[in-house]
Parts: sequence; structure tokens; C-alpha cells
Amino acid sequence: MQLPDFENHLALSDEILMSVEKPARYIGNEVNAVIKDKNKIDVRFVMCFPDVYEIGMSHLGIQILYDMFNRYEDVWCERVYSPWVDLDKIMREKHIPLFALESQDPVRDFDFLGITIQYEMCYTNILQVLDLSGIPLLAEDRADEDPIVIGGGPCTYNPEPIAPFFDLFYIGEGETVYRQLLDIYKENKKNGGSRQDFLLRAAREVTGMYVPSLYETTYKEDGTIASFEPIKEGVPQKILKEIVMDLDEVPYPMKPVVPYIKVTQDRVVLEIQRGCIRGCRFCQAGQLYRPVREKSVETLKEYATQMLANTGQEEISLSSLSSSDYSGLEELVDFLMETCQEKKVNISLPSLRIDAFSLDVMGKVQDVKKSSLTFAPEAGSQRLRDVINKGLTEEVILNGAALAFQGGWSRVKLYFMLGLPTETEEDIRGIAELSNKIAALYYELLPKEKRTGPVQIVASTSFFIPKPFTPFQWAKMCTKEEFLQKAALTKRAIHEQLNQKRIKYNWHEADVSVMEGVFARGDRRVAEVILKAYQKGCMYDAWGEYYKNDVWLETFAECNVDIAFYTTRERGLDEIFPWDFLDCGVNKEFLKREWKRALQEEVSPNCRAQCQGCGAARFGGGVCFEKKGGAAV
Repeated sequence: MQLPDFENHLALSDEILMSVEKPARYIGNEVNAVIKDKNKIDVRFVMCFPDVYEIGMSHLGIQILYDMFNRYEDVWCERVYSPWVDLDKIMREKHIPLFALESQDPVRDFDFLGITIQYEMCYTNILQVLDLSGIPLLAEDRADEDPIVIGGGPCTYNPEPIAPFFDLFYIGEGETVYRQLLDIYKENKKNGGSRQDFLLRAAREVTGMYVPSLYETTYKEDGTIASFEPIKEGVPQKILKEIVMDLDEVPYPMKPVVPYIKVTQDRVVLEIQRGCIRGCRFCQAGQLYRPVREKSVETLKEYATQMLANTGQEEISLSSLSSSDYSGLEELVDFLMETCQEKKVNISLPSLRIDAFSLDVMGKVQDVKKSSLTFAPEAGSQRLRDVINKGLTEEVILNGAALAFQGGWSRVKLYFMLGLPTETEEDIRGIAELSNKIAALYYELLPKEKRTGPVQIVASTSFFIPKPFTPFQWAKMCTKEEFLQKAALTKRAIHEQLNQKRIKYNWHEADVSVMEGVFARGDRRVAEVILKAYQKGCMYDAWGEYYKNDVWLETFAECNVDIAFYTTRERGLDEIFPWDFLDCGVNKEFLKREWKRALQEEVSPNCRAQCQGCGAARFGGGVCFEKKGGAAV
């Protein structure tokens, strides 16, 4: 197809581009970027990742939707990311409106601004994008000529803390009903309908659409929710997520955009499946993306061949929550190893369980001496691993480490969480003891002549945050002080170990974790705090050097919003949560059962071993309907 002539005018002058770090973030025109004639399309959609270019360009979801939208002849989808702090300052001083990369046109000129919301600490960056675009921050202040601001991604499973900033949320996977939504928009525009007319039709006619302005919350005296109700007839009481059941039949970007500069995930990404069979009780993604659905090996072989040819990338990565559980992994890896060796392409295999097969594969595709292996025991003791349903025994962990050491690895990363429900001092000490056992194993197992150097163990702890739609959504969260006490205990316990010099310990920032907990479980009252904190200069909160904890605490106090109400407060089993009007496919009764089993330290089998009746079978496919001996499971 012959592309129209495109006058590549840049929104930023050469002088400005030369004065900022990494000007390539803002010039567009990358390999495989899509250019269309804007006079020959009906809908202009700009897709936003509210973080710096290098992070946003690494996100697979935007690449999938960008490709899908641009296959429609009547739609042109472009991209925009948060300007880094240096350009942000210049744009405000010189009143330069935020622009899309492809056309370099102002974001405010578009029909839709779609924002993917992957983590809570980007909430102030959403306001930065709106502000620099000249779009009113509150949805209620927007006029018909402003873009429809639509949110998607995992954080929309509790959209309430940012609900006032959005016209619309798309709940679930983006490949299913966008065409219907865009057609309603076109029809409404053609008939002279208003912004509110479109939003009402979207809520009534398109599944998975949540329009915050069409719902009202009432509260009890104790601050918990009394009711959450639609205020217009025909608007659904409960919104069911959108889900793709056949991953082979939906668009996938054969020509992903290739950046000019190095980004976080600078490689071809092959999504092999969605969902996870494991059922870890702390893991939100494991619940949100049920049931597990796989792409066929034949489809993936075709995708890999085309994408490598179309990008010139030197690495291919398998994307999934648990790659080891993909049923065609061995066949796919064999194909990739053969293909990639010919093309001198590296293979990245994240999310693998450390077993004999995985180590054999990794030994073939990695330089063993340079790389480290990652284990995620999550908890230091077997008791606590049973509470969180990790499904990993100490024997399995040590066996995996033994196989790794025999295979030539000497560097091991271990990931744990502090502050998990029912955690004791003994569980915390278990982190140090397990790290020490793994370090000792290296010296017990390998004679001097077979060692590749001293063993290096890096134990990292993050702080547990109870997330919506997990069995731990009823759990209380630790305070900053409690988190830091637990980290200090872990550090002391490591220093008491025989192999302490071989163990390095890292921990996450406690104040950021507390704030993430508030945003994860907050309601609409938190929105006022986010708005005011942004107006005081809070931005790029996910970046430690820019996070201003004192400003956040001061703003919560000014708005009379109690942080502890959302974090350390005990929750009753019958409490209405801010996200209860959404249906992620997993029912609340199942989550309650799993919460009770956690408190009783009972392990639940994975989805392939035994169905737990979570509710995801209603979607009619995936792991719920795999045949075993002729019977559905």
C-alpha cells in the first residue's frame, strides 16, 4: 500500500530538542510507526503510557492495540508518553501543548485519549498528560470538543481513586469490543449527539464499559461503602470484564514499532499465553487473567519468524505469567533455538520454574558464567509459603539450586515478600536461613576445580500490598514503621548466617509501598488527594528520586483522608469494596474460601490438578475445558 506524503514537521524546535535528555523520545517516525492521511479517517485515537518513553515503548499491550486500531481503515492510532521532567518544565514555560508522536499534532485535537494504567504510582503522571494536553483534569469539566479520556489495564480493576479524571474505563482485554465502541462514537458524532449521549450509549450497549459519572456512592458513618448504584436506567449494576478466548484469532503486532534508543524491553516479545494456573493468593494478575488460555505452537512459530524479519531485533522473549506451564514449551523452544542460532538472535525465557528442563534450555541459550538465575520463594518458611499458596517446597527450591550449580551457575537472585498475612519473626528469619542453605549448597556440592568463582546470593524483599480481587483483599497492611522493622530483622538475620559474606540484601522503599496500598484499595475520596498532590508538584512517583512522601502525607492530612483506613484497617467479610461493582470472572465466594484456607495454612491445588470452582469456567474455554482422559476439568 502506498502511504500518503507526510510532512514531518516536529512539534519541538531543534533548539529545544538539543537542550533535553534523549530527544529521540519525542520525534516519532521510528521503524514500523504507522502514518496515515488524517483527512481520510473518521476517528483519531492517541494511546498513552503515562511514564517515560523507554518504559512505555516496552509495554506489549499498547503495541497490540496500536496494531489493531491501525488495521481499521477509518482509524488512525498514534502514541504519546509522559515527557521527562526536563521537557515538562520547558513545555509549561513556553506553553507548548503535549503532542502525539506520529503526526506531532496536539493531543487535544484527537477524538480519544486512551491511557493504559499498569501500576498505581503513575496516577499523578496521568494528570500531567491531561494538564500538558490542555484537557480539563476533571471529566465533569470537559466540553464536547475535548477528547474522550478512556482508561484500561490492570489498575482499572479498582478505578475509583482516579475515576473523576476519566470519562470511561474499558474493563478487561482490549481486543474484543473497541470496534463496537468506535462505531457508536462515529454514529453519535454524525447525528450531532453530545459527549454525554455517547457515554450513556457506551455504558448501556457495550459490555465491559464503566462510565464513572453514571454511578453514585453512598457511605456509612464508619466510612465504609453503603451502596454503589447506577443513576441512569439501563446502565449495568455489575460490569463483567472483556476477555479473549481464542488467542490465535486476535490481532498481534507482526511489525512492532522499533525505537531509535534503547528501551527497557528492547526485544521482540512473543506472548505465549494469558493467565496462570498456580493460584498464589497474593497475586492479582493470577486472578484477573483467568482462565489460562494458550496460543498454539504453530501460530507462535509463524509470529516469531515474521517479527524477527520485520524488526531486525537481536533478542526474542517469551511473555507469560508462568512460561513453564505452557503446554507446548519444549516444541516452541526447540524451534526458536534452531531459528535463533541461524539468525544469531538471543532467546530470553523469563517466568520459568527452575527444573531440569528449564536449566537445560537456559544453559543452551545463555552464557552461564555471566547470567544469574532467579527463584521467587516469596516467603522464608514452608508454613508461610503454604499460607500464600506458593506451591513450592524447600526441597524443590534446593533441588533447583543444586541443578543450577551443577550446570555452571554461581549467581542466584531470591525474591521474597515481607508483611504477608500471619507472618511471624520465625518466617522472616527463614529468609536468611534459606539464603544461607543455598549458598552452603554450592560449596558442599562442587569441588574447587568445578566452581566458576565464589557463589553470589542476592536476597531481595518487597513489601506485601493487598490487591483487589485476590484472597488477600481482606488482609490488613503493615505501617511504614512495621515494614522497616521487618527489613531490619531480615538484615540482622542474614548477618548471623555462616555465609553472610556471600549474601547481599536489598529491600523496597516502605513509604512508596504504603502509598501504593492506599491507591490500590482506595475509593473516590482519594482522588481529591491525588489532584492536590499533583498541583503541589508530585509527579513520576514510581521513580524514587522524584517521590515526595512528605508532600503526600501533608496532602492526605489537608484533605482529611485517613491513610490507615485504606491500609492497616481490618476488613469484615461482608464489607462492600470500592471495586465490588466489577466482575473479573473470579467470584467473591471463591476468594473468601481461599482467604479462610490461607488462615488455616491449607494449600489449594493448581487449576490443572483440580478445579477450585473460582467462576472462570463461565467463559467457556481455556484451562477450565482442557480434556483429560476425555472429560472436561
